[in-house]
Parts: sequence; C-alpha cells; structure tokens
Amino acid sequence: MRIFAAHLLNDYSGSPKVLRQLIQGWIKLGVDCTLLTTDGREGFLSNISGLRYRLFKYKCADNKWLRLLFFLMSQIQTLFILLKCAKRTDIIYVNTIYPWGAALAGKLLGCTVIYHIHETSIRPRLLKAFLFGIARRCSSFVFYVSHYLAKHEAIPGKPSEVLYNALESEFIANAKRTRVAKHSLNNVLMVCSLKEYKGVREFVKLALALPFLRFKLVLNASQTDIQTFFNDNLPANLEVFPTQKHVESFYQWSDVVLNLSDPKRWLETFGLTILEGMAFGNPAIVPASGGITEVVNNHRNGYHLSIEKLDEIVNRLLHLHRDKALYRSLSENALAALHRFSETHFLTQNIQTINRLHYGKLGVSIP
Repeated sequence: MRIFAAHLLNDYSGSPKVLRQLIQGWIKLGVDCTLLTTDGREGFLSNISGLRYRLFKYKCADNKWLRLLFFLMSQIQTLFILLKCAKRTDIIYVNTIYPWGAALAGKLLGCTVIYHIHETSIRPRLLKAFLFGIARRCSSFVFYVSHYLAKHEAIPGKPSEVLYNALESEFIANAKRTRVAKHSLNNVLMVCSLKEYKGVREFVKLALALPFLRFKLVLNASQTDIQTFFNDNLPANLEVFPTQKHVESFYQWSDVVLNLSDPKRWLETFGLTILEGMAFGNPAIVPASGGITEVVNNHRNGYHLSIEKLDEIVNRLLHLHRDKALYRSLSENALAALHRFSETHFLTQNIQTINRLHYGKLGVSIP
C-alpha cells in the first residue's frame, strides 16, 4: 500500500507543517510515501528523509487572473502525474481543499481519497464552491482540524473525523528544556502571514498604545515585502521579522501570543502558532469565533477578544501587565492544556483511520 500526498504551496505555514508530521509518521511505520508539491520553494515539506517527490510548477502571482491560471495549470499537472503513477489500491491524501487535481485523479483511478481540510476562508466564492464540489464528488473520507470547521464546512454524505493538530514531540521537548518561568507580561508576540486580514496593522496600533511593552511580529514574508508593506513606519518598541524556519526563540522571549485575524475576512480554523506559544507558557489572545477558540479556553489560558474592539485588547494586556498573579495563573494553565494536542494521539488516530478505511491492508500499526 502506498500513500500519495498532495499539497499546493510548500512554505513555512501551518498546513504544510501538519502534513510533514504525518508523512514522517507514515515513513517511520514503513509506509511508501510520495509527495506532490510546488517546485522551487523551500518550506516544511522540503528534504524529508525517505520521501519521494513529484514536483509541479506553481507561482503565487500578485495578479489574481495569473494566479488562477497558474493554479489551474498546477492541478492539471498533478492530475496527469497521478494518472501515470498511482494505482487503484493506493491512497490519495489531499492536504487542504486546494489540490483538486489529486482528488480527481484518485476518483478516476478508484483510489481511496482522503481530504485533510484546514481552511474555510476562500475567495472568490465561486472558487470555494468549485473546490468543495470536487471534494464532495471525489472524497472517501474527510479529516477536519476543528469541530468548528466540521460543523460549518461539512461535506454532505462523507464520513469524517476531527483531527486536532498537534505539536511535534521534539518541539515539546525543546520547549520544556529551554522555556523560562513566566512571571509578568512585558513582551508581546504575533506570528502570522503578511495579510491585512491577519491584523498586522492592528498589531502596530497595539504597540503604539502600549509603549512600555515590547512587541515582535514574525511574518511569513520576505524582508523586501515587509519594507514595502510598512514603509519603515513603525514604533520604536516593535520589531518585525521575515520568514523564520525556527521560531522557538521568539516564543521563549514572549510573555503572551496574539492572533488578531479579522473573522469577517478570515476565520481561523485552528491556530497552530498559538499552540506553539502555549508550549512555552504563553497565554493567548485570539478571535472570539472559529476553531481557534477550541485551543484557547476563555479566561483560563487566554482570552477570546474581537479585533473590532481593539481597546479591549489594549486594556487586557495592560491588566495582565499589572496583575502578576493572574498572569502566572494563565501561564500555568496554558502549559496544562498541551496534553489535548499530543503528537502520539494525532498520529495514532490518523493511521488507525487509514487502516480502517483500507480494511487493514496497510499492514502497519502504532505500538
């Protein structure tokens, strides 16, 4: 039995990181794995030992029509690669809703097609309808990263499970080894993409409103793009960093992690960077809707606050800066919540479901 996994854009964001964990778990169990992903890009899916690669061309152009054309061409490439390489007995693992070419190839070949859906905020609506239409017709099974996503983006008639993202065991061990006790809130961190809807400008406003706190913003973007976006007009207490392969030092530095996504434009379906921050004892402030609310327990290890009420976020940060006892309680609770997101459970649930779908033909198990 073989698994062909497909992912559109290999970068250092959450969905390729999750797929990397799965692939490494499958390979460790002896599964024959092939990955179809973007050529010429470095990301979490690069250089995985024991993995075969079949690369296709894709360019994320600024012009939306060019981007759509490149997307169409990438999926036609994916379709024909799989029609040539895959067999009916193989598994096609579609990571995110985007690789429709892989799903269609799997359907045509009679393969088991498993979707792992991470996102819901897709524009334009016509593209979203097309992608979910392909998923409805081609999928055999669906993993959702949160109960929120499973409820609001359910694919009718398809069996499914919620599979929470998990932190890598190595990441947890490193965090345990290097983290320092958190006593008060002085350092504020946000890790996200360089998008307006991610709340990057609101993060700057927070830094301006709280000049006695220090702020760091880590963006999945180049230094050139960052300079163009902000035009170097930033407060003295804010540092902005380009794409980072390793972010542990930032979580170690910070005292709180933020997600300021605007739910009207982008609903967070999980929030892996928030979970990573919690591994270092950081409480979190996140939007009041979406799957990310399943990671942060309101008033226990963080807060659900809307970006539309930025003054409330300012007041909450100020309160935590002054109330050291409350801050320490939230920090301790953040660490205690990690057991819900165990990598062992994550991999076990995933592989057991795959085994069940193929009536045990995979021939592997997790001790």
